Amino acid sequence: MFRTRVTTCLAAVLGLTLTLPALAAQAASDPPLRAAAPAAAAVPATDWLHVDGNQIVDAAGDPVWLTGANWFGFNASERVFHGLWSANITDITKSMAQRGINIVRVPISTQLLLEWKNGQAAVPNVNTFANPELAGMDSLEIFEFWLDLCETYGIKVLLDVHSAEADNSGHIHPVWYKGSVTPELYYQAWEWVATRWKTNDTLVAFDLKNEPHGTANDTTRAKWDNTTAVDNWKNTAETAARRILAINPDVLVLVEGIEIYPREGETWSSPNTDPDLSPNYYNNWWGGNLRGVRDHPINLGANQDQLVYSPHDYGPLVYNQPWFDKPFDKASLTDDVWRPNWFYLHEDGTAPLLIGEWGGRLGQDARQDKWMTALRDLIVENKLHQTFWVLNPNSGDTGGLLLDDWKTWDEQKYALLKPALWQYGAKFVGLDHQVPLGGTGSTTGISLGQRYSDGGGEADTTAPSVPGQPAATNVTATGATLTWAASTDNVAVTAYDVLRGGSVVATVSGTTYNATGLTASTAYTFSVRARDAAGNVSAASPARTVTTTTGGGGPSDQGCTATYKTTTSWTGGFQAEVTVRNSGTAAGARWTVTWTYPSGTTVGSLWNGVLTTPAVTVRNADHNGALAAGASTSFGLVGSGPAATPAVSCTLS
Repeated sequence: MFRTRVTTCLAAVLGLTLTLPALAAQAASDPPLRAAAPAAAAVPATDWLHVDGNQIVDAAGDPVWLTGANWFGFNASERVFHGLWSANITDITKSMAQRGINIVRVPISTQLLLEWKNGQAAVPNVNTFANPELAGMDSLEIFEFWLDLCETYGIKVLLDVHSAEADNSGHIHPVWYKGSVTPELYYQAWEWVATRWKTNDTLVAFDLKNEPHGTANDTTRAKWDNTTAVDNWKNTAETAARRILAINPDVLVLVEGIEIYPREGETWSSPNTDPDLSPNYYNNWWGGNLRGVRDHPINLGANQDQLVYSPHDYGPLVYNQPWFDKPFDKASLTDDVWRPNWFYLHEDGTAPLLIGEWGGRLGQDARQDKWMTALRDLIVENKLHQTFWVLNPNSGDTGGLLLDDWKTWDEQKYALLKPALWQYGAKFVGLDHQVPLGGTGSTTGISLGQRYSDGGGEADTTAPSVPGQPAATNVTATGATLTWAASTDNVAVTAYDVLRGGSVVATVSGTTYNATGLTASTAYTFSVRARDAAGNVSAASPARTVTTTTGGGGPSDQGCTATYKTTTSWTGGFQAEVTVRNSGTAAGARWTVTWTYPSGTTVGSLWNGVLTTPAVTVRNADHNGALAAGASTSFGLVGSGPAATPAVSCTLS
């Protein structure tokens, strides 16, 4: 997961033009391009997968769609899944399967793998009242107990080396080696994993390293070329993959991108003369820059058919990248960001893509919701494999699919994700040929064997009816409440897309949406469209134009106070919250907060606000700028370096 500041800019767009198919009213819910095997064909005895062009297929050559989520904790100092301090491991796993998660990406550290390899597994801190089945187990035993649970419920597992050290902030380190974890020990850890679970086809894929990154100015950084330099991620990934596949030639190997790549005519020795604009390099999210594959593709020899590329992509609430500061939509994001950095690999048929991390908070920033919906639609249209970030509610800058009790699902976020989960005949499809997703007797899922036999049922291709025209109430200078008549469907409507000016700004599970962050005395046009469980989308409803009221109050009536509080800290980092309060007598429309950190302390990532200068100035997000007299809002951040309590000032206008 990306949580630290990246000074990035994508300043050049490749001169490629390709019209992408829109989400049709009869959108397919299966991987395209290859016909299903005849019903009479033998069901494969194992569930190992391999690559055919830009698809992942099973042993029979039938296409599969890996659609899942992340669950972190084994990578952190706790050395076990987060959430087991209150929730039950079996309940969480079963719930994921019943809701269509057919693969789980599990972040882990090389340090923990080496501890397991050396027989040093310790008993982690788990609530055994909530998890009596885990009493007395060490961390390795818990992991293998969970692998058995996944087999019971038809879930497959993707293991991800998230960091070198078992550290909650270990992912911030840019490369795969650190301290006592040498490059050779990194390789040996993967070889031990490949050997131990060589015959366990529940663990079907390895993500070699989470988010290699670093810029030209960094002392330690990951690069991509044809050298054998210790910091060359391309060479490291090839070496690790070849050593793994020499042991288990059936496991999928995922290779992520890096952060920067030299522009045409530049080299890895070119200076980064302007660290904010990076004129000599193309920049992207950590792990999201796969431009180097075009020049220097990964070569796995006879095992090339086990290679999957795996970019990461995030929205403005994780970091306000330059492409979010201008009007954007799915087409512009595809042209400006996704295609030149990684989507070209799918379009060219080079290899499959699995977007290992994407996601974030909903309903807090219209740009964030727009980005997440656009990427979801790209995934669905092209059947790109994906693991959503994240199940955990304690992911500071994204939130999770689960709420804070580790039991209740965030239904709004799940409604957005659901079309990107593999469905057939109105049921979720697992990757196990024998066990239905959700386990024996599941009412929500089917097995891969059922999908490619008569047991799978007929695909649902019927779109929901058109929802009613939205009605607007509670119209103010900065917001309005929209309601509409529900759509109907032959199976069930699962979500509604809310469109403003023709672009999706939110996906909700009910028939109400609170539009926020609007501008006074401005006309906005809204419509809605419905989605069902199979990914079918209705036509848009008749539009409703809403004009916000005139704002009031003046500068002399406004005051502002801001309170800074460190909420948690760890070695090398911390999390903080800033509360902004309108202490005046009139409403304000926007606020700005500033402070100065001591040397060595910086903001890494931030939510519910926009970082407008590198370290110390934050303005409101679109959804929380308006503050009535006496009202307050807050934003949070993750920082690097020693925690501090700076003097904070704010203005309201």
